[in-house]
Amino acid sequence: MKTILTINSGSSSVKASLFDADGSRRDFRYGHLHDPASGFEQLMRDLTGHAPDIVGHRFVHGGDITDAARVVDESELERLNGIVHLAPLHLPGNLLGLELCRKRFAVPQIACFDTAFHATMPELSKRLAIPVSYGLRRYGFHGLNYAHVASRLPEILGEKAYGNVIVAHLGSGASLCLMRELRSQDTTMGFTPAGGITMGTRSGDLDPGVMVELARRHDPAELLDIVFHKMGLLALSDGESGEMSDLLKSKREAARFAVDYFCRQASGAIGSLAAKAGGIDALVFSGGIGENGSGIRAGICSTLKFMGLDLDPAANLANAARIESAGSKPICIVAADEEHMIRELCLNWWKRDS
Repeated sequence: MKTILTINSGSSSVKASLFDADGSRRDFRYGHLHDPASGFEQLMRDLTGHAPDIVGHRFVHGGDITDAARVVDESELERLNGIVHLAPLHLPGNLLGLELCRKRFAVPQIACFDTAFHATMPELSKRLAIPVSYGLRRYGFHGLNYAHVASRLPEILGEKAYGNVIVAHLGSGASLCLMRELRSQDTTMGFTPAGGITMGTRSGDLDPGVMVELARRHDPAELLDIVFHKMGLLALSDGESGEMSDLLKSKREAARFAVDYFCRQASGAIGSLAAKAGGIDALVFSGGIGENGSGIRAGICSTLKFMGLDLDPAANLANAARIESAGSKPICIVAADEEHMIRELCLNWWKRDS
């Protein structure tokens, strides 16, 4: 076995885990960052004296490749730098972590891609209704956590795990995924992580005409900043916050409106995915909001009783592993653990390469 350091930089946080050869684990968490570099610098200080054999990095976007993981040589590094425009909120931080770890540790650096899990989506889910000559399609994201959730579902749901299961990954970035046979069939995010349901500072899907109008009013750099940093819950709350925790504590009407909007979007996405599947067998919540937001889960599920989904109020309030009421289809909470999946991908790479 190998000692593996995993690096997971999100849009507002840096998370790392050091997995020793015996399987023990130490986590490092740096949240609410305005500058990802500060989180990485603190991580490098905290890792003094530790020398991993492999470093695995979460990469939000892998482009058109379907590989779940790749060793980063000069050619792969050049390719990754060439697709930053596909996820400009995330990939610069992913690449920063890679750069710092390459300088610090003379060991294999493995890029693990969020988009790879969705390679199993059928063409009906991948295509955009635009000319194919543009070369643009839907990719899907949060795949490392969806893969982790899929690995846990058989022990939690038994045979139902292999049916139609909707997983709601809800955090600062949020998406939902429809799985069948533990594989992605459809997801709410599309060409970039800006699509799908409303998020902290991202609007989710918009009428294309809105983007045309915004492009008329702003230059490309301004528009990019608006799309990734000034929309979503932040805009819906009239600028109060893009953080769900702040909005839930607020007494302002605009904050309540933003929360209700988010819940309505998520429940609508569940209904849409269920309609595409012809019904669902289970619903799973994951991610920071999905795991800890009992009020958000209640708001989302309040309109889903017609689908056979009904929460048990006490179990939901306690953030229990199973939160459905008697007679309801299964509703579960599975803690996000992208780091565990990154470790597994690194071990798989090492076994193939050794």
